[in-house]
Amino acid sequence: MKIAIGIEYDGSCFHGWQSQLSGNTVQDHLERALASIAGEQVRLTAAGRTDAGVHALAQVAHFETAAVRPDSAWVRGVNSLLPQAIAVQWAVPVAEDFHARYSAASRTYRYVLYNHPVRPALHHGRVGWFHLPLDPVAMRSAAAYLAGEHDFSAFRSSECQAKSPVRIIRNWAIEQRGAHLCFDFAANAFLHHMVRNIVGCLVYVGKGKRPPAWLAEVLASRDRRQAAPTFSPDGLYLAAVEYAPGWELPAFASRLIFHPEQELA
Repeated sequence: MKIAIGIEYDGSCFHGWQSQLSGNTVQDHLERALASIAGEQVRLTAAGRTDAGVHALAQVAHFETAAVRPDSAWVRGVNSLLPQAIAVQWAVPVAEDFHARYSAASRTYRYVLYNHPVRPALHHGRVGWFHLPLDPVAMRSAAAYLAGEHDFSAFRSSECQAKSPVRIIRNWAIEQRGAHLCFDFAANAFLHHMVRNIVGCLVYVGKGKRPPAWLAEVLASRDRRQAAPTFSPDGLYLAAVEYAPGWELPAFASRLIFHPEQELA
């Protein structure tokens, strides 16, 4: 039987998604908890491999098992064995040809940036921070150059294992909410560090170090050395993974993106 699960996690305490010898990754914790419920070894495949410090509101993964359990066992039972910072939101049986990664039509990431002279304390680890004033209008002008299908080599990590650097950014938005800036990017897929490298470049534009058209030059260069340094992982969230309706996956209860000022209200 193949089971799909929806997962939410705070990545601050973990060494990313992908299994490591340390055993302290989201995948490692989930696989140990699932194996305990299944009574056998379980191997997970996720829609996206988030880095250390990166969070997820709507991660999707699948696994195969010979164990027959009620769906609630894969949710409440597994959650009882997980760290508080990881929670399975739902679990459903899926068709044999479902694949959490390859069946996904698109993914959406949000970066939440606290733009204030003083660093945050209550939201430490959950938002990025930049101390100088940023111009959202200039950043929107720059981000517009990224829309569509491009070679994003200038925004990929040297450790990126993707076979092709070509990606399609289908939608993007930069929204200001008080002292917070929210950067949203929806694409068919993302390269390693792609969103964090884009945010770093947008911050260069927002603080006036570079004009908006500079981002088009960086994109065209296909040279990582031309872009800004990789921004902090703290404010990055895997916000959504979209699948065709025919897969009939449940919706996430916490589908709304993290709004810091609303949480403090």
